[in-house]
Amino acid sequence: MAKAVNKLAAEIHDLPDVEKLRLVDAILTDLDQPDPAIDRVWAKEARKRWTAYKAGRAPTASYEAVMAKHRRR
Repeated sequence: MAKAVNKLAAEIHDLPDVEKLRLVDAILTDLDQPDPAIDRVWAKEARKRWTAYKAGRAPTASYEAVMAKHRRR
């Protein structure tokens, strides 16, 4: 497998940048497959956070406060 990867890496090195970007996009698309189990966990967490926010139990910060904090860095 390492030989195949090394061969591909050498071939990729010679590609124009636009073709490299197309290849990266294709690889990321291939890797970004939905996982129903993870989707369920995130949906449950989102509902929990939304419920806490609506009930006033979630800490919040204004846009201005967040931006001021990050501008100081």
